[in-house]
Amino acid sequence: MTSSARQQTRTDNASIPVVNIVSPRHVDSWTHTRGGDPRGYIDGTQLRELWIHTGTACNLACPFCLEGSRPGDTRIPAMSLADLKPFIHEAEDMGVEQFSFTGGEPFVIRDFVNILDYASRHKPCFVLTNGTRVLMQRARQILPLLDNPFPVSFRISLDYPDAARHDAGRGEGSFAESLQSIRWLHEQGFKVSVARQMQVDEDSELIEAQYRAVFRQHAIPHAVAFTAFPDFGLPGTEDGTPEVTEACMEKYPTAQSREHFMCTHTRMLVNTDRGVRVYACTLVDDDPDYDLGGTLAESMKTRIMLRHHRCFSCYRFGASCSAPV
Repeated sequence: MTSSARQQTRTDNASIPVVNIVSPRHVDSWTHTRGGDPRGYIDGTQLRELWIHTGTACNLACPFCLEGSRPGDTRIPAMSLADLKPFIHEAEDMGVEQFSFTGGEPFVIRDFVNILDYASRHKPCFVLTNGTRVLMQRARQILPLLDNPFPVSFRISLDYPDAARHDAGRGEGSFAESLQSIRWLHEQGFKVSVARQMQVDEDSELIEAQYRAVFRQHAIPHAVAFTAFPDFGLPGTEDGTPEVTEACMEKYPTAQSREHFMCTHTRMLVNTDRGVRVYACTLVDDDPDYDLGGTLAESMKTRIMLRHHRCFSCYRFGASCSAPV
């Protein structure tokens, strides 16, 4: 049952949302866990960041990709600038602070630099990219973005601090290509950070020291910021993680303490067979129940149940795809 067919609990400025009452003999999987406990949930506050999914097409075919992306993939089709303009302006009217882009690989999309150019004339922009040769092939198009009113920053995926382990997943030579992109972007004046894989029981300081040793060898600044991501699993899969209940959310009793959940203040645009739709966040596009409507304003009124197995990663780690630019 999709979100449009299911009655959802909505909020407005004058009311407090109420969880639907369900019969113990028929538990709604949206509002209750498999064990019948009320699910944890998030109510939106104010839109601060709008994510734009550029589609699942990618130049790489990483076996661990949380989007299942590969060359020519069409699970999520690309969007055009014409598709996005109404949402960019609606977001601006709602006080959005940043536009962020993810894929797939944004730079395989023909219209992407035009989209980025338009968006960065309205608000700061943030791009997730694998930083391989597809980025450097657009170097002459990217450079003029430095002259736009708002900055564009980049987060490049560098899974591990050694070439062999990184290239085992992303393909031979990709580690060197990504390092080249990091160095080039920094030299031009763009802000660059790195996304890496989070390891079980890791020593984060040691791992990041290993990265910085590599950076020194390639004339990359020591101060590059890192974001570590756990394994989110492939799209459409359930990895058996614990379910987040309403009682679990007592760990985050205030609106301020729930701010690390992206769905309080972010939304993502996804191209679908029904047109561009607004989803709860960057991690749930494989579940149509997280389709929150056709407008950003509508989406901010919908209570978001923490049903997706990736919601537990946000609950446990506070992992955020976001970064201020």
